[in-house]
Formats: sequence, structure tokens, C-alpha cells
Amino acid sequence: QVQLVESGGALVEVGGSLRLSCAARGIIIGNYDIGWYRQAPGNQREWVSTSQSGGATLYEDSVKGRFTISRDNAKNTVYLQMNSLKPEDTAVYYCKVPTWNNYGPGTQVTVSS
Repeated sequence: QVQLVESGGALVEVGGSLRLSCAARGIIIGNYDIGWYRQAPGNQREWVSTSQSGGATLYEDSVKGRFTISRDNAKNTVYLQMNSLKPEDTAVYYCKVPTWNNYGPGTQVTVSS
């Protein structure tokens, strides 16, 4: 069964850091682009960042310079390092192959002020 399982979300203070993990099962992530997305309460889900299979990384403007996406192909895992967190980063974070339709359960990130 193919799964991407998110973890690492937590309650953190403004300015803090978190590292989210996206563990892949049933696929070899080295063959795929992997994206991180987020959905805040009352908002539509939005794209945050993508790690392309060829090595390039892409970021939404509001997270540039604060978030870093990386992958460990040996562990079949993609990470999202989030620094200088702001209250507006509060959301459920999801990872997904961009061309797939379904999202997993996500992991909750809450930034308290």
C-alpha cells in the first residue's frame, strides 16, 4: 500500500523551530517530486514547498528564507525544517506527490504568540 505519513507537528512559540517528516511507504521517493502543503482553519489548502526528484527545491514566498525542504532517499523520507515560526504558520501540514489527488491525515503545527 502506498502511503506518505506526516509527523513532527507540535505546539511551538513564535520564533521557534520544528522539523516535519514525510515518510514514504510503497514508493521510492527518489523517483518523485514531493510537496508540502498546509491548511489553516477557515482557509483553503495551499502549497508550501516542493522537493523535485532532480534536486531542485521550490518555496512559496511567505516561507522563503525560513523553511528548508530536504530529502533523505536512503530513509525514503522528506523533511521540512521550519524556523522563525509565525502565528500565521499555524495549520495542518500535509505531504503529497503533486500529481496525486489524495492527502494523508497531516500533522498539526500550532504557533502560539
